[in-house]
Amino acid sequence: MGGVRIERRGALATLRLDKARGNAIDGGLVEDLIRACREVAADDSVRGVLLASAHPKLFSGGLDLVELGAHDRPTMQRFMGRFAEMVYALYTLPAPVVAAVGGHAIAGGCILALTADYRILRRGGVQIGLNEVRVGVPLPGAVLVLLRSSVPASALPDIALLGRNFADDDAVSHGLAHALADAAGFEDFCVARLEEFAEKDPAAVRAIKAGLRAPVVREMREREPELMSEWLDRWFAETTRARMREIVESLGRPKAQ
Repeated sequence: MGGVRIERRGALATLRLDKARGNAIDGGLVEDLIRACREVAADDSVRGVLLASAHPKLFSGGLDLVELGAHDRPTMQRFMGRFAEMVYALYTLPAPVVAAVGGHAIAGGCILALTADYRILRRGGVQIGLNEVRVGVPLPGAVLVLLRSSVPASALPDIALLGRNFADDDAVSHGLAHALADAAGFEDFCVARLEEFAEKDPAAVRAIKAGLRAPVVREMREREPELMSEWLDRWFAETTRARMREIVESLGRPKAQ
C-alpha cells in the first residue's frame, strides 16, 4: 500500500496518507485506502483510528486531475464506483475515527475528512472545502448524502453551491471541523482526542456508531448510481475540461516570489 501506511500505537491505528502530489486521489490511492480500511476493520483490537497525512501542507488536494483527466467515460465511471466504495469503507469503519487535518483538505480531501467521526483542523489558515462547483462538476450522489449528514443545513449554500473554502473558526461554525489545534503538538492533540473515544466501552461505541451511520450508508448507496450519469456528463463537458486544463497548467507554473 504505497499511498497509505498503517501505523499502530497500542489500540490506536493511524491511516497515514503518503502519496506524491499532495495525496492527489487516483485509482491507486483509492484501492490502498479500501485495503487499509478492510485490514483495520477486521482487527478487533483497534479501538480508534486516526486519519492523517504525511505531508505538512496538504491533507489532500482532491482528485488527481493529471491522471483522471486522461480517462475515457467507461474508465472514469469505474473509478467513481471505486471512489464511492472508498467513502463507504472509511465511513463504516467500526472504531471511531478522528481526522487530523493538518494541511489543506480541498474537494476530495474534504470528502475524506467528512468520513471521520471527529475532524480537527490546524489553526492558522489551513483551508477545507468542496470546490467542485467552481470546476463545473456536481457532487457525486454519495457525497451529497455524506455532506448533508455532516454539516448544518444553514451551511450547505456556502459549502456546496458557492464552493467556498474555510479556515479556523469559520470552518468550525460551518461544521467542516469540530475543533482547532495549534501547529505545535498538533498530532499529539488529535491523538489525545482519539484516546477519549477509544477509552469508552468498545462494543457500545461500535454499536452506537453503526446505528447512527447505517441509514446514511443506505441512502448513499441509493443516490450514487442515480446521479452517476449526470455527474459524468458534467465531468466530460467541454467547459469543465477547459477549467481542468487550466488547473493542471497552473500547477506547473512557478509561484511568484
